[in-house]
Amino acid sequence: MDKLRILGDHEPNTIAQIKRICESDDVQQAVLCADGHLGYSVPVGGVVAYEGKINVNGVGFDIACGNKAVLLDIPAHHVRANIKSIMDEVARTISFGMGRRNNERVEHELFDDSIWKQNKLLRHLKDKANNQLGTVGSGNHYVDIFIDELDRVWVGVHFGSRGLGHTICTHYVKAGGGRDGVDAAPVVFDETSDLGEQYLTCMEVAGRYAYAGRDWVCSRVARIVGANIVDEVHNHHNFAWKEKHDGKEYWVVRKGATPAFPGQRGFVGGSMGDISVIWEGVESKKSSELLYSTVHGAGRVMGRSSAIGNKKRPGKVNRDEHNAWIQRAGVELRGGDLDESPFVYKRIEEVLNHHKDTIKVLHTLKPVGVCMAGRNEHDPYKD
Repeated sequence: MDKLRILGDHEPNTIAQIKRICESDDVQQAVLCADGHLGYSVPVGGVVAYEGKINVNGVGFDIACGNKAVLLDIPAHHVRANIKSIMDEVARTISFGMGRRNNERVEHELFDDSIWKQNKLLRHLKDKANNQLGTVGSGNHYVDIFIDELDRVWVGVHFGSRGLGHTICTHYVKAGGGRDGVDAAPVVFDETSDLGEQYLTCMEVAGRYAYAGRDWVCSRVARIVGANIVDEVHNHHNFAWKEKHDGKEYWVVRKGATPAFPGQRGFVGGSMGDISVIWEGVESKKSSELLYSTVHGAGRVMGRSSAIGNKKRPGKVNRDEHNAWIQRAGVELRGGDLDESPFVYKRIEEVLNHHKDTIKVLHTLKPVGVCMAGRNEHDPYKD
């Protein structure tokens, strides 16, 4: 079997980046999912399997960034009728933007774990992490209200481990002699080395932290809506999992790619003006070839600076056309800017079609409310 599997259409530099990764003898198998685009060292949408080794910048800066969707027990007509006030309250209550502390102190049992004292790096990050728990950040991170094909209400969120994950990645990239940057060489540790064991410990804590943050935000938004959570779908990317494939054990690094094992459910978003979906992994030959991996979203077709432009050149996205799209979609928008416009993303239906033999769509979610950081916010906690 070929070492590399590529799904969908990609820019040449994205394909070149994943091929460079595969030149290493450490890489056993690799996949580029259909939502792929250029990333830091490893493409977003990239899946790379190592035997006994872990790729730090493959996991990336926003460790355990992920998606959670919760189903609410409230009539859709109530949400439609009150969507303006609901989104006003979401924007007031949830903390969006760079380096923010949560407006509400969040107590969580995660911070009682002794690992915060045992690991020197985590010890210095505990207070910062506690203050930021439940903050969403900016960039492509969001809180959305959806209505599905059965006229049911969902809340969906997308964000990760915030400053905790960013600092962990930065520390271990530097400790491994690496550097930041799109063209940076991968920093790969043996899993049994001192640095490898330290990093895996920190990665696992960042994963638990990201889950705790998404849990809190979904619960808090449910309170704003005035509803109870009756079902939830929670999954993440930007992580490494110890898995068996074809009888061999690997560390499978997924950057902007989601595990999709048979029967496993996932939630992935399109853009602020597109549908999102709840899916379930299915068994197939293709599923195995893709290391049971699928997309984490729609995937970008242009960078942020290209979309917005600057003083020297205009952006590629027209604001009037962007506003018209959002209006046609019927979305009550808070925050966001042209760098997150539907025009900068692939269409989620087309992306999912490339993975159709590996997942099945269970529910289609139409956004009625979208909340993101404002246009002047820059998020250093890179995806």
